[in-house]
Amino acid sequence: MINFAWSADMTDKTEFKQRNKPDEQALKLNAYLLIAPSGDITAMVPNPEFGQNVMTSMPMVLAEEMDADWQRVIAKQANYDARAYDRQFTGGSQSIHQAWNSLRVAGASARQMLVAAAAQQWQVPASEISTEQSVLRHHSSGKQSSYGAMASAAAKLSTPEEVSLKDKADFKLIGNSKKNTVGEDIVTGKPLFGLDYKTEGTLVAMIVHPPAFGQELASANLAAIKKMDGIVDAFSFETVKPDYQNNYFDSNAFPKLVAIVGLKTWQVLKAKRALTAEWSLRPAINETIRLFGTETPRFYPQGLESSTSHTQQMQAVLNGGDMEVLRADGDINAAFDTADTVLERTYTAPYLAHNTMEPMNFYASVKGTSVHVAGPLQAPVFIQGTLAARLNIPQDNIEIEFTRMGGGFGRRAYSHYLVEAAAISQAVKAPVKLMYTREDDMTGGIYRPTYSVKIKGALKNNKLVAYRVSGTGIPEHCIAADRFPAGAVDNYLAEAKAIDSNITTGAFRAPRSNFMASAEQSFLDEIAELAGADAIDFRLELLKRAKDNPVGEKNDYDPERYAGVLKLARESSGWDKLPKSVNKGVAAYFCHNSYAAQVIIVDDNLAVDKVFSAMDCGIVVNRDAAINMVEGAVIDGVGNALFGEMTFTDGVPDKSNFDRYRMIRMKEAPKEIHVSFVENLVDPTGLGEPPFPPVFPALANALYKATGTRLYEQPYAKQLKPSN
Repeated sequence: MINFAWSADMTDKTEFKQRNKPDEQALKLNAYLLIAPSGDITAMVPNPEFGQNVMTSMPMVLAEEMDADWQRVIAKQANYDARAYDRQFTGGSQSIHQAWNSLRVAGASARQMLVAAAAQQWQVPASEISTEQSVLRHHSSGKQSSYGAMASAAAKLSTPEEVSLKDKADFKLIGNSKKNTVGEDIVTGKPLFGLDYKTEGTLVAMIVHPPAFGQELASANLAAIKKMDGIVDAFSFETVKPDYQNNYFDSNAFPKLVAIVGLKTWQVLKAKRALTAEWSLRPAINETIRLFGTETPRFYPQGLESSTSHTQQMQAVLNGGDMEVLRADGDINAAFDTADTVLERTYTAPYLAHNTMEPMNFYASVKGTSVHVAGPLQAPVFIQGTLAARLNIPQDNIEIEFTRMGGGFGRRAYSHYLVEAAAISQAVKAPVKLMYTREDDMTGGIYRPTYSVKIKGALKNNKLVAYRVSGTGIPEHCIAADRFPAGAVDNYLAEAKAIDSNITTGAFRAPRSNFMASAEQSFLDEIAELAGADAIDFRLELLKRAKDNPVGEKNDYDPERYAGVLKLARESSGWDKLPKSVNKGVAAYFCHNSYAAQVIIVDDNLAVDKVFSAMDCGIVVNRDAAINMVEGAVIDGVGNALFGEMTFTDGVPDKSNFDRYRMIRMKEAPKEIHVSFVENLVDPTGLGEPPFPPVFPALANALYKATGTRLYEQPYAKQLKPSN
C-alpha cells in the first residue's frame, strides 16, 4: 500500500524533537560534524534538499560511522562552500551516490578523534576503546565517557589522514527507517522554503519576459509604472553581460527582462499587469557553452516556432534525415532482409513543464562588494561564477544560502532567477525577494524537450535478431547508444540527429530516459507478443544473452542486476499467477546507475489499480524515505504519461497555468503501490530518478491489455476514453 509516513505513529515524538536548532557551544570536528558538551551532534548536510530527504539520509550515514546516538543528532543545512564539501549539487540522483564515501570518512574521522582523545586522557591504547550510542568505553578499566564530555579534547586533535570504515554488514542504522528530521517543521508550517525567506527592509521584485520564445524587449511604459502606488522602481536589465560565456546551466531564453520592484506583493502584481511593452524578433544566436569542462556549440534560430512544425521536422528526420550513427553491430540490413517478421513503430512525446509547487523565487542582498543570496536551487557550483561575472564581484564575496525547495525535478539547476534577483538588488541598492508567478514559470522555460524515435526490430525463429533505433528531438536527441538492448542483439544500429530551437529546455526528472524507456519498453512488449513470448521472459532471455555472450564491449549496464529487478517485480506482483483477464503491463530500465522495474495493473475503467515497483539502487540508507521516493516517482510518472503536455503556437506557450496544464488528481493516483528492493551491499546509487522512466511504458502496456490499442504518442489520455 502507499505509505504515509505520518499516519502510523503520530503520537511517537521521540524522533520529532527540534533538530534544526544546534547548540551554539558545539565544537567542530570536521566540516560535517559538530558536538556540543550536552552530547547533541550537529550533522551538516551539504546538498540542497528538495524532498529526496538528504536532511535525514546524509546524517544517518555520518551517525552510522560515528557510532552516534541517533536521538542526539541534529540535521542542519549547510551553505554553499566548495572548499569544505565535494559536491553540493542536487541532481542526477547523485547526492548519496557521490557523497557516500565522504560522509563515511567524515563520520569515521570524528569517531577516531574521540577515541584518540579518550585514549590520551585514560592513558590506554586506542584499540581497547569501544564506541556505541555516543559513548566511549574502556572495558578492562571500567572507564567511560559520553561524546559530549570528550568533544573539547577531541576538537583539539588533528583530523586523521587515514581511517577505517565499518564493514557494511555491520551497519546498524543504515538500512532502517528513520523519520524525516525536519518532518514536524514541514507539517506545522515552519518557515523552511525560499518563499518564506525575508529580512527587514526587503523589497518585492517581479519580472516580465517576452510572451513568445524568439522575441526580445523593444520598449515598455516604465515611466508610468514607476508612478504607481508602492512601486520603488521599474527598469529593463540583462541577466548576463554580452561577453560572458554561458555554462550549460545558464540556459535562459529571455536574457533581457523588465524588473518591477515595490513595497508589497499586491502592488507589484498590479504594476506587472499594467505594464505594456513592445517586443521584437530576437536575432539568431551562435554561442559556445561550457559543459563540464568542455566547450559545446549551440545555435538558437530566429523565428517563432510552433508544435505543429516541430512534429513535421521530427518526422522528416526520421523519414530520411541525415543521421549520425552512434553504434553499429553486425549487418543490420541483411538481418532485416532474412527475418521472419519485421516490426517498425514510431513514438513521440511532447514538451513538459516542471511545474514545481513552489514557483521560482530567490532572496538577494548586494551591498557594495558583498553578496548574500538565499533560496531554492540545485546547482550552486554552476551559478556562482555567473553571478560573480554579472555583478563584477569576486566569488569569495558571495554567500549562497540554501533553503528547502518546494520541488525541483531539474528546474532549479537553471539558476538564472538567482542572477536576476541579485542584479535587481544591485540596481535598487536594497535587499529584494524575487518571485515568479505560476504563469512566469510555466511560460518561461525550462522544459523537457520534445522527442520522437523510430524503432525497427526483426524476429527470426521468434528470436530478436535485429534492432534499429533512430532518434531525434528538439533541441536534443534522446539516444543512449550503449544501453539495453545493445549488447543483447547481434545486429544493432543506433543513430540520432538533434534539431535546433530557440525554446529553452533542460533536465527533467531522468533526462532523455523518461522518454526512451517508454519507446524501448513499449516496443519490446509488442515484439514479444509477436514472438508469442511472455513479456518478462522475453526480456530475461535478451539479458541472459547480454550476460553470457555480449555483443560489443561498451554496454553500460549490468545484465545480471537488470534481470534481478525484473525477477523481483515478477515475484512481488505474482505476475505468473495473475488471471489472463488482468490488465497488466511491465517495463524495466537502467539509468543513473540504478535498475528499476514496474508492473502496473489497470482496471477495466482504465484506472491504475496496483503498481509493483522493484529497485536495485544498492544499499538503501533510509528504507521508509526510499519507499516514499519510489511512490512519488510512480505517481509523477502516471500523471505525466497520461496528461503531461506543453505545446506552442508562434512561439507562445499554449498553457500558462493549471487550468489548462493537466496534472494528476488524487482520484487518479494508483490505489496501491508496493515497493521492493534488491538486497545487496553495493554502494548506493541513484533513486530519485530511476523509478520514473519505466512507469510510462508499464502503463502503456497495461492500457494495451485493457483496450487492445497500442499507445505511441504521449500523453496517453488523449487516446483513451475520458475518466469519470
